Amino acid sequence: MSASVEAVEMATVAARAASSKLADDVVVIDVSGQLVITDVFVIGSASNDRQVKAIVDEVEEKMRAAGFKPARREGTREGRWVLLDYVDIVVHIQHQDERNFYALDRLWRDCPLVPVDLDGHGDSLPEGRE
Repeated sequence: MSASVEAVEMATVAARAASSKLADDVVVIDVSGQLVITDVFVIGSASNDRQVKAIVDEVEEKMRAAGFKPARREGTREGRWVLLDYVDIVVHIQHQDERNFYALDRLWRDCPLVPVDLDGHGDSLPEGRE
């Protein structure tokens, strides 16, 4: 099973928003084959709490403009690992320390990456992932 077209479109909006605020290592992972509760994870990170919050604000703004509202938000007060649950996609914006420690990329490495053009100029995958 693969992620729905709507989930990929939502993930693209979120990933581009995160990238526009200079999120590090933005990846989009199709977890639909492993989970029934969501189709896609969008993961990005930042080097400090303030940047995590700025990225989250941008993601929420762009998603709202595209007509999507999160069903649930977690971690916004602490700013270390913020989770935005849009049902079809879940956005994880983490402080780099949390990303290194929890290693969601490694945990879900058997799931396929979704190619997303973060700049809006064609499909692309992060280096080292296929």
